[in-house]
This record gives sequence, structure tokens and C-alpha cells, in this order.
Amino acid sequence: MHNFKILIFLLLPSFYFGQVIDKIVAQVGDNIILLSDIQAQKLNLIQDGRELDENVDCFILEELLYQELLLNQAMLDSIEIKDDQVDAEMENRLRYLQNKMGSRQKLEEFYGKTTLQIKDEFRVQIKNQMLSQEMQRTITAEVSVTPKEVKSFYKNIPEDSIPFINMKLSFQQIVFYPEITPDDKKRSMDKLTEIRGAIVDGKKSFETMARIHSMDPGSAQQGGLISASKGMMVPQFESTVFNLKPGEVSDVFETDYGFHILKLISRLGDDYTCKHILIMPEFSNDAINEAALKMDTCYNLLNKNEITWNDAVVLYSNDSRTKQNKGIITNPITGEQTWDMKDLNEVDQQIYLLTDALEKGGISQPSLYSDIFERKQGIRIVRLLNRYEPHKANLNKDYSLIKRAAENDKKQRTIDNWIKSKISNAYVRIDQSYHNCSFRNNWLNYIH
Repeated sequence: MHNFKILIFLLLPSFYFGQVIDKIVAQVGDNIILLSDIQAQKLNLIQDGRELDENVDCFILEELLYQELLLNQAMLDSIEIKDDQVDAEMENRLRYLQNKMGSRQKLEEFYGKTTLQIKDEFRVQIKNQMLSQEMQRTITAEVSVTPKEVKSFYKNIPEDSIPFINMKLSFQQIVFYPEITPDDKKRSMDKLTEIRGAIVDGKKSFETMARIHSMDPGSAQQGGLISASKGMMVPQFESTVFNLKPGEVSDVFETDYGFHILKLISRLGDDYTCKHILIMPEFSNDAINEAALKMDTCYNLLNKNEITWNDAVVLYSNDSRTKQNKGIITNPITGEQTWDMKDLNEVDQQIYLLTDALEKGGISQPSLYSDIFERKQGIRIVRLLNRYEPHKANLNKDYSLIKRAAENDKKQRTIDNWIKSKISNAYVRIDQSYHNCSFRNNWLNYIH
């Protein structure tokens, strides 16, 4: 299916293309495609590790023609994308680039512009991409496949083209997190109040105290440095940022993550740079010992078959993300209930070590667990729900995978039919130098 992934992070400055002489190479309706657009996509493909063949320019041009056809139709249909949606999408893309480059400062140095100037330059481009994507969703919104269509799709795959599926695993868990008491919170707040006092009195620098004490893994090693824009942080954080003057250190404030102090470095419009220290309340040793005893009881009951797994989840787990689903752990990368080794290594390395020697349905002994998403510790028992050995894809084990492929195939055919119906009514112009391209659709038959 048309899904031009390399467009998503197309935020390259014009100087990146050296001495390329730009020109219009195609047009759909009022929307033009420049030679630099094709060069930008080629660069993105190279950076993505893709090998380019001699037809890559034609492939890219056709994808861009499709995007512009979608945009042209979106405008005719008066599809709307709100400004706050564009702002949120822009922020996501900038954050992606910021992570790749190491910091927002390096991002601004790369473009030679402030974050606000970067946003202004690319706002129209991002909005147009979002309009195209929304138009594509509209075209394929009603597409679905029946079990009969899935079976037929699978049968029509040539034997030598059936994909090989690596080992996949599925898991369940029972997690108990000790409760954070008012005394635990007071200890954290007192500690941060003392840290703030040392900073304000000039005895210690903010940077040093952040590196030593801050429990925010994303900023501690940078001396607490954070560059962000309005809407990226929780409300209490941003309210504090926008009430500070440059150089000022905030009072201690609380969010769901713990207790914070900020020092504002600079602020321009919705963009700001600050330094940050986070102290998270930690439960006492007595609390974790009580949790361990509770989970030992659960483990023994399960081992003796005196309680079912599902009942144990209800009685012993207080993990909000898995308790209502029999403890099944959803893969946050794919949204599925199965995991491959790559995903496990990124999200939860411990779980494979706990279950590697287990048979299907086996459970691990209780162990200390750190939730990387909610940044809290607890005790958990893991159950190996299933282990799918490496195999050729089949309907019994991989129905959801094959169903998605069948849906994508049907969506592609729907899109191809839509393109054929729209090309004839749209103004299409393609530069002579691309007339030898073997396009998937008959763009050249309708050029003006």
C-alpha cells in the first residue's frame, strides 16, 4: 500500500543539497513538485540504509505525485486539519530530530535558525502532509476483509514468497507495587528542599546537583538541561516554566512523577530552555519486603494449583496496564500481544531471562521489577503464555499478521482504483525528463 514513510521526517534545509539547480519537475492541480523534493527523498532513503537502483527517481516522483493528488482532493473536499494538530505533529517531528542530533541546541545549529523559525518554515509543508494522510485514511476507512478473503489471500501467495516468522513470545504478569505513603513523599520533598537551598545560597551549582541527585534519566547527565515547547510537558511543569524569569529557580512543586525544581535559562514564545531536578518518592524497605511476602504467597498458591492464574491477577496485581486483561503484556512497539527478541531488548530485557527456561504456562519466581514507563518499582511474577518457534507464516499461528497483509493488499487496490478515477480529472504536468519512467499508474496518459 502507498505509505510514503520517508516523508514523515522531511525537514531538511535547502543548503543541504549543495549546488543542485532547482526546478519544477511535476504539477498536480495547483501543487508543484520540485527537483529538490526528489533529492530530499533520496537522501532520506540513503540515511535509512536503503539501496537505490536506477529507477529510484521515477519511484519517488510517482509517490510525490500521489501525495499531491491526495492533497489536491483534500482541498477540493474541504478537509480540515486544526492548527493545534499541526503544532503537535511539528513538535513530534522536531523531537525526533532532536533525539537524533543529541539536543535542541544542535538542531538549531544545524538549521541555523531558532525553533520558532524552523516551525514557521515547515508549517505549511507539515500541514499539507497531514492533509494528504487524512485524505488517504478517508479513502481506505471502510476497507476490511472477511475470513474468506484472508484465506484466499494466503492461498494466492506463491510458496517461495511466504514469509519466515522469527520466534515470537507472549507473556502475562502479576505485579504488585508498594504504595507510596505520605511519609515517603515528605522525605522526597525535604530532600529536594535542601538541594534547592544549597543552590539558591550559592553553595552548589544547579548543574552539579542535577547530575548527582536528579532521577530524570533524560536530563540528569546533561546537568538537568531541557529544551522544549509548550504542550510537551505536564501542566504543572509548564505552568512553573512560564511563571519564571530567566535565571530564577522555582519553588518545589509536585507532579505525578514526583517533586521538581526548575531553573529557567531562556524563553522565546512557546519555546524554552530550563534546567530540572526530579526527586521521586521511594517506598521504604519495609514496604518492599511486605510486597515480596505478598507475591511469595501468590507464587506458592499458583504452584500448588490452589488458585487459577486469572484469579491471581485479580487478587494480587495492582498494575493498571495489565490487570484488566488477564495480565497479558501488550507489545508497545507493535500493539500486539506477541514479542520478538528485538522488541524485548528495547523494552524489557529482564522478561526473557525470567522465562527462557520455562515451558508454556510456566511461571517465574517473584522478582524485583522496574516499570520504565511509569518509573516505579514493584515485585512481579511472569508467566510464559506462549512460545512460537521460527516457522513459515501460516493461518493457524499468524492469522492476525496475514489478515493485516490482506487488508493492506485490498487497501492498495482501493487506492489504485481511486487514483485511476481522479487522474483523468486533475491537471497533471510532468517534466519531459521523466517521460521514460515506468509508472505504476498511467500518469503520462493525462499530462497537459
